[in-house]
Amino acid sequence: MEDGDRGDVARRAEGVSSEPPNPVTVEGTGVVLLGFGEPEGTDPAEVESFLESIFLAGASLEPGAPGGAEARARTLAKARAPGLAETYRDIGGSPLMAQLRAQGELLESELARRGRALPVTVATQFFRPSVAEAVQWARHHDLTSLVAIPTYPVCGQTTTLAALESLTCAAREGGLSVAGVTGWHRHPEFSRLWATHVEDLVEELGVSLTDEETLLYFSAHGIPVKYLEIVPYTQYVEEACAAVAAALQVERYVLGYQNHRNRPIAWVQPDNEKLLPSLEAERVIVVPISFLHEQSETLGELDQELAAVATSCGLGFHRVRVPHDDPALIGVLADLAEGALEPARSPILTRCSCRRTDAAWCTHGTVGD
Repeated sequence: MEDGDRGDVARRAEGVSSEPPNPVTVEGTGVVLLGFGEPEGTDPAEVESFLESIFLAGASLEPGAPGGAEARARTLAKARAPGLAETYRDIGGSPLMAQLRAQGELLESELARRGRALPVTVATQFFRPSVAEAVQWARHHDLTSLVAIPTYPVCGQTTTLAALESLTCAAREGGLSVAGVTGWHRHPEFSRLWATHVEDLVEELGVSLTDEETLLYFSAHGIPVKYLEIVPYTQYVEEACAAVAAALQVERYVLGYQNHRNRPIAWVQPDNEKLLPSLEAERVIVVPISFLHEQSETLGELDQELAAVATSCGLGFHRVRVPHDDPALIGVLADLAEGALEPARSPILTRCSCRRTDAAWCTHGTVGD
């Protein structure tokens, strides 16, 4: 990769693997790690622009909005921007982009260790670098094809599918082909990864998940109900939670969603702020199951807002950190990249049922079928 903080990344990469002397170059192919993106600072204009692009992408939720989609997106962004900018100030700036870049660095090193000399870059849906910039990067490196790995383990319409479609369209205009991975929460190492980090936290706290006063609590990114018409997102989230609970040998757990209230539309349920006060426990162990980076939705919505709700209810609130740089996670991403390169030989990927193209693969056919 050409950017990123190489000091810490290089040290973490040493913990993942060391590059073999003669990795095989996969001629003409590169890897794009796709993320949501988020401003790294607190500049109000940048935050507002970021939000406007998100709201515009979701214009179908309010068809026929007065003034048109652009005007509605600007209105929503102006209303939301001050609060989000304050969240960024409170958390000391979002670490999402730094963590995404670091994952790209680590993935490139891990692929080299496995004998595949593949250049890796990152791209985001709503920040910089954009998918258009990733295509420019590919052309600069004389690449003809890309393998796209979204950093969304649970497939969603506005995240996974939208990111892949955006990259595919930009790549097509640039004369490149794209093979993409969609949902990958069924990768067996994904559930074991989260289970390990849950076990580490409960051991640190000196509590047990078998204790009736301790409750395993999964929190997932919420989406409008309308989007379930295209992708069964909630089913996938429930599968991911069940797999982690099974790995922990825990039968009692709950799942809540982080919903927003900026549009008069129905959101998936249960909502965290309604679910949490209804619980009978002394403490919750919170797992941000759908996130691969620390960001405003974990450091702000969970650690500040939801933690305050828990405190008001007399609940102890303990959140598992996102294992964004865990070598096991980098190994999962490398498995996905290798699988997309040679899907016919992959033990974990099958043709995607949500994104019906000849070059979209997922793990949904590998477990429980």
